[in-house]
Amino acid sequence: MRDIRICYVGDSFVQGVGDEAKLGWTGRLSQKSDEGEMQITHYNLGIRGDTSSDILKRWEQEVALRLGNGSENYVVFSFGVNDTVKVNGFVRVSLIESMTNIRDILGEAKPHYNVLMVGPPLIDDEEQNMRIRAYDQAYANICKNLGVPYLSIVDSTVEMVDNIEKGYELLAQYVYDWDAWWFK
Repeated sequence: MRDIRICYVGDSFVQGVGDEAKLGWTGRLSQKSDEGEMQITHYNLGIRGDTSSDILKRWEQEVALRLGNGSENYVVFSFGVNDTVKVNGFVRVSLIESMTNIRDILGEAKPHYNVLMVGPPLIDDEEQNMRIRAYDQAYANICKNLGVPYLSIVDSTVEMVDNIEKGYELLAQYVYDWDAWWFK
């Protein structure tokens, strides 16, 4: 049996905040993928409120503790919404800094792990959604340049605004159906 370990690294959307089932999209995706001759161990490393700067500081140590030498190791990154939050008139993490963070994170992860990135979802704030779209496009370009598969979800997860559990379910299915997803 294949020993597969997946770390999902990100923010509250990775953590599954608001989901009564406590699965979020990552738990649902791992359940859906864990069939047949595989044993998937799923590590949810989402932290509510984390920005790309926070993730840059913590991801490497947290992932290394969970992914061993005798297993197939995978890392899925998903973040960005908190970077775009305005505090005292300024975004928490500028687009330029966020781009640098993602480049550093993925550049370090890719040589060691199988890596994917899922973009940030839209939220219930049109002004912030304009920023999320800009960050999403920048993330997509960086991932393309680094050869990391990127799934933009800004046009697929509007439902997360009205029904978070349904949104997590739809997002899990969307990632599962993505050609780059490893386990069908």
